[in-house]
Amino acid sequence: MTIRNLDQLLRPASVAVIGASDRPGSIGAIVMRNLTTSGFAGSIWPVNSRHDSVGDRKAWPDVASLPQAPALAVICTPAASVPGLVAELGQRGTRAAVVLSAGLHEKAEDGQTLEAHMLQAAKPHLLRVLGPNCVGLLVPAMGLNASFAHLSPRPGHLAFLSQSGALTTAMLDWADSHQIGFSHFVSMGDCADVDFGDMLDYLANDPQTHAILMYMESVKAPRKFLSAARAAARNKPVLVVKAGRAPAGAKAAASHTGAMAGGDDVFDAAVRRAGVLRVDTLQQLFSAAETVARARTPKGDRLAIVTNGGGAGVLAADAMALAGGRLADLSSATLAALDAVLPPTWSHGNPVDIIGDAPVQRYEEALKVLLQAPECDGLLFMHAPTAIVPATQIAIACAPLLAESGKTVLSAWVGAHGVAEAARLCKARNLPSYDTPEEAVAAWLALVEHGRAREALMQTPASLPSQWTRDLPAARDIVQRALNAGVGMLDELDAKQMLQAYGIPVAATRFAANAAAATLAAEEIGYPVALKIVSPQISHKSDAGGVALDLGSAREVELAAETMRARVAKARPDATIQGFSVQTMVKRPGAHELIVGAATDPVFGPVVLFGQGGTAVELIHDRAVALPPLNSVLARDLVARTRVARLLGGYRDRPAIDQDALEAVILKVSQMMCDLGEIVEIDINPLLADEHGVMALDARIRITRAGADGRERLAIRPYPAELARALALRGRRSMVVRPIRPEDEPALRRFYQQASQEDMRLRFFSQRGVPGHAELARYSQIDYDREMTFVAFDALDAPQDTLMGYACALADPDNVQAEFALQVAADAKGVGLGKALMRCLIDYLRERGTQQVVGECLGENVGMAHLARDLGFEVRRCGGQLKLQLALTEVDAVCV
Repeated sequence: MTIRNLDQLLRPASVAVIGASDRPGSIGAIVMRNLTTSGFAGSIWPVNSRHDSVGDRKAWPDVASLPQAPALAVICTPAASVPGLVAELGQRGTRAAVVLSAGLHEKAEDGQTLEAHMLQAAKPHLLRVLGPNCVGLLVPAMGLNASFAHLSPRPGHLAFLSQSGALTTAMLDWADSHQIGFSHFVSMGDCADVDFGDMLDYLANDPQTHAILMYMESVKAPRKFLSAARAAARNKPVLVVKAGRAPAGAKAAASHTGAMAGGDDVFDAAVRRAGVLRVDTLQQLFSAAETVARARTPKGDRLAIVTNGGGAGVLAADAMALAGGRLADLSSATLAALDAVLPPTWSHGNPVDIIGDAPVQRYEEALKVLLQAPECDGLLFMHAPTAIVPATQIAIACAPLLAESGKTVLSAWVGAHGVAEAARLCKARNLPSYDTPEEAVAAWLALVEHGRAREALMQTPASLPSQWTRDLPAARDIVQRALNAGVGMLDELDAKQMLQAYGIPVAATRFAANAAAATLAAEEIGYPVALKIVSPQISHKSDAGGVALDLGSAREVELAAETMRARVAKARPDATIQGFSVQTMVKRPGAHELIVGAATDPVFGPVVLFGQGGTAVELIHDRAVALPPLNSVLARDLVARTRVARLLGGYRDRPAIDQDALEAVILKVSQMMCDLGEIVEIDINPLLADEHGVMALDARIRITRAGADGRERLAIRPYPAELARALALRGRRSMVVRPIRPEDEPALRRFYQQASQEDMRLRFFSQRGVPGHAELARYSQIDYDREMTFVAFDALDAPQDTLMGYACALADPDNVQAEFALQVAADAKGVGLGKALMRCLIDYLRERGTQQVVGECLGENVGMAHLARDLGFEVRRCGGQLKLQLALTEVDAVCV
């Protein structure tokens, strides 16, 4: 359940307070005071079984005696009473409740928790529950303060969701002192029913909410949360602070990957993929919210700084460097233009110090040069007060220039009273303004990160990359044989065979049961060789003395095998030594040792890891993680977020590595986690990478019996390639129909470019041009967990670059109703393509449990109305439009 009945929670017409009281300091008394003094215009009904009145209001003894069913109930009574009260409210007709009570994790006589009983009581009535163990909720614009908070915030356009009750009240106090207003202020509590995903879905479409801020401690229903976050982040900024950045302690893991892929890193990767900006502190949360609401998102990360004081410029540059930001390298043309307008003593670099005696004209001329410089993606304008020119005059002259620029512009007015009016003038022009260089730099970096997050949001990769094939039956056979043998960790040979099944290059390896067999294997492979112990109990072989390298003769191999067996047996008497692996010594001087792997997070499921490898991998701790499925853009981003990435591009006489080969390995590891639900961890370390390609020298793969299909455990649903099909239409015209992909954007643009004005008017209900990139990206980069677009191409169109038609549907978060749209190219009309696309769409929606399909068209769109009736839709006129509605159970499920 998601947004159903949340209107009753957040926009109630009446509120009943169960446990209302006159006792000073009681929660029931504080809730009543807040409700009656905050300006709520609806009915307020106190419920108290012992008193006839609460304050100056009549009280009712129980829910049944209330004049009518309250839209919202606030429950302030002990935990044991909550399930029964929820049942009474549901039977009376109430559809939303705020449960302030704590202690619902206690067990009842039947062994179930009180919380479970509460949810069971709510479910038959679709009654939504906020909490339990929460402070309540506030909607300032309608005067609703259904909480025991000590303040009522002013109205505004920020929504704040908090999982901590104590933090909720502290944040109210802080926001009041900073004159920050809210559209909604919600204490989430234990999130037994209404959770962050539900609230994000609701607030994403709330016109009064311009940005959503969250304080989180945990995530429930990760796929729902990420789908909701992705949907919300497309419409408005979503920012989060999450507790738990510092790990409480290292956990034991069977591989380097498992040890390195920590939960907080995974949360970072998840919200980044959803387009959500994460910050470290609550103060940064509000600062970043103001920044992203006011400033343009930069097209790149190169910042130019203009200042009238060298010290402020140095502080800003230091803050950029320490945070990994990038100052713009000013071109010779830009430097020459600045030379022409600045005194000879200017800094001749970035930051651009125009000297403290600068008149207004010098500010204007320097700013004009930098605003036109193509190498600058953004500009930070800083000023410290001087006696030369009042800051207000500078702001009056420069603020219009900055506001009218097409670039991202920030300002920092360093000081206090002397620059206060200048800062106000900038804010009046919607230019973000800050008190210190460090705050301004942090704001710039937040904008850059927000832009990257939104870019990542647009990536919805295929479940199977088209550039390669994998031997899935062979991979499944390896896993099944190991499971049948009761093995939880594939031995080195099986692990490498798994990599080979996915086309990952591996060093030639043979198994040898004893020293004699090892020498024979070495002769077959060719010297020199590496010898490694094979034992199911030993994952990190070198730690147990189980690795010997660069063996150049049969005698060396035999001696190494004998001494290794004795050494390992002494070091690990618990281990069963099955034999040895003999591997060719790969001679690739100058190759980088990398690690590529995957692990399973208890919340978000599989994650892919990349970083610097080798035996000291956990000490170096240079790694980044991402949620599968991945595509080449996301794989490239994963690599770029590591320190070693700067080395992989080449330096001095060391050439750049084959980036495509590295990205292919990352994609193939991602695909393994999508395909094989039995895989828990993958560890390829070291993976050698140089200009000639990549080579896996060692691999570990941990498996267990799968509880779900590989793709079902993913937090983000991959591209459903299995839904592609062929259609034979009238006139024997063959079509290929499949779900839309992000890379279909160019084909979709051409489709709209070639469509007639009349077809565009009938589709969009008005005359319009070709949609821009942002709109086309929204159509082609969809969330397959909530929406679907089937596109059709001629079967002979091998590149699939000429789109013939599409049918799309977007389901509400509860999957009760889906709204559809349909459009067919002019030269594909009359062959039944529109009907075929709609049948495919209806078939899909029925399969996923959607109850109803709805749409609308202009009254003169006779063709659409005829097609809808033919498919079983109810068609009714509503003004100048036709409303189309279909209960899916009434339609034949056969797809043409």
